[in-house]
Amino acid sequence: MSISKQYLKTKPVCKVTFTFAGHQYPQAQSVALAGDFNNWDPQAVLMKKTKTGDFTASLNLDKEKQYQFRYVVDGATWLNDDEADAYVPTQVSYDQNSVVQL
Repeated sequence: MSISKQYLKTKPVCKVTFTFAGHQYPQAQSVALAGDFNNWDPQAVLMKKTKTGDFTASLNLDKEKQYQFRYVVDGATWLNDDEADAYVPTQVSYDQNSVVQL
């Protein structure tokens, strides 16, 4: 799993590319990205499967903010990103959410 950030010079946003490594969950048929940027809707951002078996999605997010997120595998399993900038406790369980800081 990884997160890459590309800050845009002409706009106050950052293009963030989220990558879910397919080898970490080889049976995954679909992966979605849910977070506070999409009201935690597990169907709002469906990630695209690459030829290598990884799943990717890119979003333009406002700079100078932080966003909590998790990956949703096959609509049921919620996972964190191993390379997130930070982790914070969730409001709904004993789990933690991944954080990307821009």
